Amino acid sequence: MTSPRKGLLLVNLGTPDAPETGAVRRYLREFLSDARVLDIHPVGRWLLLNLFILPVRSPKSAHAYRTIWTQQGSPLMVHSKALAAAVAERLAGQYEVELAMRYGNPSLPDAVARLRARGVSDFTVMPLYPQEAPSSSGSSLARTYEVLSEPWDVPNVRAVPAFHGHPAFLDAFAEVARPVISGANADHVLFSFHGVPERHVRRTDASGTHCLASAGCCDALTDANRHCYRAQCYATARGLAQRLELAPEGWSVSFQSRLGRTPWVKPYTDVVLPELAARGVKRLAVMCPAFVADCLETVEEVAIRGREQFLASGGESLTLVPSLNAHPAWVEGVVRLVRESEPGATSSPAAAEGAPAVPSRAG
Repeated sequence: MTSPRKGLLLVNLGTPDAPETGAVRRYLREFLSDARVLDIHPVGRWLLLNLFILPVRSPKSAHAYRTIWTQQGSPLMVHSKALAAAVAERLAGQYEVELAMRYGNPSLPDAVARLRARGVSDFTVMPLYPQEAPSSSGSSLARTYEVLSEPWDVPNVRAVPAFHGHPAFLDAFAEVARPVISGANADHVLFSFHGVPERHVRRTDASGTHCLASAGCCDALTDANRHCYRAQCYATARGLAQRLELAPEGWSVSFQSRLGRTPWVKPYTDVVLPELAARGVKRLAVMCPAFVADCLETVEEVAIRGREQFLASGGESLTLVPSLNAHPAWVEGVVRLVRESEPGATSSPAAAEGAPAVPSRAG
């Protein structure tokens, strides 16, 4: 009896098909209609989305996309396709590889259909988000399981766990960052992560007494915050700071991209940037380790708007450290993570944290 044909599904968040208001509106409608993203009553979500967010945000986001769009498409799509192609080459003969986007194209149903057409009946799913969050990895996995369970014959499926503290991820990002930080002669490194609403963080704390209950709640990963997005972000920052040999006062953490008036995890990047300039930081390097591919949030929000804000506040330079994209070290990292997820494989002992616990610092 032959072994099942194996398939690897690499899943990222998504991007509009074009930097135009209509395409952006369609993308945002699908994205923000997800109850794991905008987790309010369905009627309230529909009203908020259609009466306020889409009419206002669609043209603004389209303009932002136009500032970063390339001849090949959006940076996220270009880099994600390059990564998938490189991983497919490395795993040729072992896995059939497809890229899918949780929202937009290539869609999850289409990617799964292509793998099934090639005879795949054993699926490995790798959400391309280093840290766990219900609105990213949670939503992507839930939708993938839903798509895979639609046919009568439900296939075998396993997921690559979040890799926020895994050496395959941290070592690759440090390799990308080291020459950039040195070349910029940076006197401070800011780790800017995508934000999430505070209520999302609190809902991952089964004890109900740990997350966001004290200033040091993210100083180390414990049973209470093991699945907390914010705590995992700080674990990533610690692991990278250690590998980059940054002095304790030479780095800090912030969170970007908040939406609406509800409290999101703090400190906010757009508040921290002028604070760093006021403290005397002149040459700032920014890493965005919540993303494995450069996208609107890194290129436009940080490298364009963030730089303008930092310079206007008295800073001299802001250098964005490129994301992992399809860097060879990250290609090898993905291959390692996939192979460690195989039945019987032994995962890295350092994957749970990535660095010794040291106090978390904000801005």
